[in-house]
Amino acid sequence: MTYSIADLEQLSGIHSHTIRIWEQRYHALSPLRSQGNTRQYDDQQLKKLLNIVSLNKSGLKISKICSLSDGEIDELLDQQFNYSAGNSQNDYYVAQLIKYGLDFDEYAFNQLIDEGIEQFGISDCYRKIIHPLLLRLGLMWRKDDICPAHEHFLSNIIRQKIFTHINNLPVTQGSGQSWLLFLPEDEDHDIGLLFASYMLRLQNHHVIFLGSKVPLNSVARVFSTLNVDHVLLFMIKSQLVPLAQQYIDQLSKICSAKKIHLAGNSEVIGKLNHINHINWIKTLDEFEKTIESPSYK
Repeated sequence: MTYSIADLEQLSGIHSHTIRIWEQRYHALSPLRSQGNTRQYDDQQLKKLLNIVSLNKSGLKISKICSLSDGEIDELLDQQFNYSAGNSQNDYYVAQLIKYGLDFDEYAFNQLIDEGIEQFGISDCYRKIIHPLLLRLGLMWRKDDICPAHEHFLSNIIRQKIFTHINNLPVTQGSGQSWLLFLPEDEDHDIGLLFASYMLRLQNHHVIFLGSKVPLNSVARVFSTLNVDHVLLFMIKSQLVPLAQQYIDQLSKICSAKKIHLAGNSEVIGKLNHINHINWIKTLDEFEKTIESPSYK
C-alpha cells in the first residue's frame, strides 16, 4: 500500500508542508519517488510518522525524536505517557489507535480504546477519540482502494464497543419521541448512526434502528405501519449533488409532516436546495442539544 503526502496529512493531522520540513531537516521519513517524481510512502513510513506525532504531542522535540532508532521510539512510547489532560492526550490516542489498526493488533487496540472509555466515559471518548479517529480514516472511506481491510478491522472493533454500551442500557419502552434511524442504500458506515442510537436511548427516546443500506421503499413501509416522530440519517459519501438532491426530495415526500434530521458530508449537504424543513446537524453538540430539548421529550 502506498500513500501520497496528502494522504499522510489526513491520516496524521500534520500539514504536508510540516511533513516536508521534517523530512528535509531531520530525515524523519524516506519517501519513494514515482516516475513523475511524486512522493510516495508505504505502511512503515506512515506508522513511523504516527509514532513521531505521538511523541511530539508529549513534548519531545522533533530533532530529538528523529535521532532515535525505531526500537528507541517504541521504548519511549511504552514508557513516556503518564497521560495529561488536553488535546495532546487525545491526539496520542488517535495516532496510536491508527498505528495498532495498521498492524491488525486487536489486543493493543482494544486495550487502548478501553482505557479511553474508562477514563472519559463512552460519550466523551467518542467525542475526543473515536470521532476524530473516524475523521482521520475518512480518506480510506472515500477511496475504496485505500486500506479496506484496515478500515473494516478498526470499524468492527469500534462498532462492538458501542453495541456493548447500548446493550448495557436498561431495557425500557422509551417514553420519549420515536426516532427512525437508517443510512441510504449506498451508505454502509454506520458508526455515527450507532452512537446516535446510544445517545437517543440514553435520553429515553424510542429508537427504530434500521442500520445501513436501507432502500427508500423500506423506509416508506415503516411509515405505513408505525408512528414515527423523527427521522435521522447520515449522508457520508461524496456523490453528485443532483443525485443527493433527488434522494432528499423523495425522502421528504415519504416523510412529509415528520421532522428530518440530516448529518454527514457538508460538501454535499451544503449544496442541497429546498432543505429548510430539514434539521442539518453539523456537530455532536448540536445533536445532543436537540435530543435534550424539552420540545423533543
